[in-house]
Order: sequence, then C-alpha cells, then structure tokens
Amino acid sequence: MKYAIVLLSIIICVLLFALINMKLQLRSLSDQLKKRLDDGSRNYLHVSLLDHSVSRLASDMNKCLVQDDQARQTLQREEKQFRETIANISHDLRTPLTSIKGYLQLLENENPSRQQQKRLTVIRKHTGELGDLIEHFFEYSYLLSSDSEINPERFCLTDETAECIAAAVLQFEEKGIDVHTGQFGRVLVTADREKTVRIIQNLLRNCIHHSAGDITVNVTESDGLARLAVSNPVSDPAAMQTGRLFERFYTAEKSRHKSTGLGLSIVRLLSEQMHGSARAELNGNILTITVSLPQDFSVYSQN
Repeated sequence: MKYAIVLLSIIICVLLFALINMKLQLRSLSDQLKKRLDDGSRNYLHVSLLDHSVSRLASDMNKCLVQDDQARQTLQREEKQFRETIANISHDLRTPLTSIKGYLQLLENENPSRQQQKRLTVIRKHTGELGDLIEHFFEYSYLLSSDSEINPERFCLTDETAECIAAAVLQFEEKGIDVHTGQFGRVLVTADREKTVRIIQNLLRNCIHHSAGDITVNVTESDGLARLAVSNPVSDPAAMQTGRLFERFYTAEKSRHKSTGLGLSIVRLLSEQMHGSARAELNGNILTITVSLPQDFSVYSQN
C-alpha cells in the first residue's frame, strides 16, 4: 500500500510537471508571437522538445508564418512593379501630350475661324484634363516609390490656401462654382510647404471636378493642429462611400473619364508623411474633406 501511494505521488508529480511545462511553453509561444507582431520581426517560434504536441503546434504555426512572409514578399514585389509601371506609363504619355499641346498652340496662332476656335477650345479642354490625369499618375507613383525628404518650416496655412484659391478662380468660374471662406483666420502650420500646396491644389481640383455647387473653405486650429476643411455638395450622396474616398483609383462616379481617383489618395499620403491626417465626412449632401497638420516642430524630431 505504501509503495502504491509513493508510485501514485510520483505519477501525479510527473503529470503536474508536464502540465506546468506545457503551460509555460504555450505562454512562450504567445509571447513570441506577440513580439513578432509588435516589432515586425521575422523571427520564427521555438519551444523545447519536452512536449511533442506543443512542438508540433509551434511547427504548424511556423509553416503559417512562412507562408505569410512569402505572401508579403510577393505583394511587395507586385507593388514595386505596379509603381514602376505607373511611372513608366506616365513618362511615356508625357512626350506625345507635349507634342499635341505644341501643335495646338501653333493652330491657335494661325487666326482660326470662329468654328475652328470652338473646336480648338474643346481640344484644349480635354488636353488639359488628360494632362491632369498623367500628372496624378506620375505624382502618385513618385510619392510611393521614393522616401521623399520632408523639409518642415513654419508658415501661414491661410495665406497658402488663399493663393491656391486665387490661382484656380478661372477654373471655378468655368464650372459656375463660387468659393466661400468660412473660418479663415491666420493659422500657422509646421509642414513641408511644397507638399502642403499640393494638398490644397488637389482638394480644390477635386471640387472642380466633382462639386455639385459652391464650396466652402475653412482654416482653423485646435489641439496643436492646423486644420484645412473643404466642403462641397455632392449630387448623389447615397453613392458616396466616405470610407473609400482615399483609396487609390476609387471614385464615386461610375464614369471615370474625368478622374483617376488618385487626387485624394495623394492628399492622405502627403498628410501622413508630414505626421498629419486626412478624413472625409458626409453630412446630408455636403461632403467635407479635412486635413490636419502639426503646428509644432517637435513631431518631426521624434523619428
């Protein structure tokens, strides 16, 4: 009887040891997986060989991680090829477009008749739209394929916005759109001036192409952020998916002949490069795109 109790005690101790060891190994697997997810490392999971079941689990998890790494590498290669293709297409299209514009200018200088002038006006309009599309493709591929340097400086966001609006007045007038300034106080921002101007231009261009009426521009500041908000009515709010507006190539219009859907993608990309953000809100039939950018240099020194 005494030997049986001793033997039972030994068995219980062995089982407890195995259970504790299995728990520790599972916790180790969990910690390793969490570390891999948190720091983006490519280390694979490892455990001691004391428990065959846990070792097999770790092996199966590693197989899944290997497949995940291979899929990620494939995606990165395809993304790189895509960017290079877009850049090459944009570059190839620029040359014939420049030639078309040159011959168009020659024709305009040859005293065309009134009927010819109307036709040349239509050609000039569509040539300009094609140029905008090509520039969007080129700009987007450039921004994605290069770690473009950010040159932050402190300047007045309100002044830059007013200058961009003034430069686009003729385009707004052609569309019959008035630009109203709401809150438009002097707001300073710390950002890359050139990239900020691109953001403003793309927001205004988006309104020129898609607004169903007059637009309102607000420049405000709060919580250490400068905010530029551009609001415009949309003709079909039911078709508007604000969560997708910043996706590349997305457009709420079924017909894509006037837009690549890249303008707002560029806005978000540039905003995030400068430690800011871009968001879209739809209130009734009024769409508002808000870009927030830092006012302090400290955010740039944190990286």
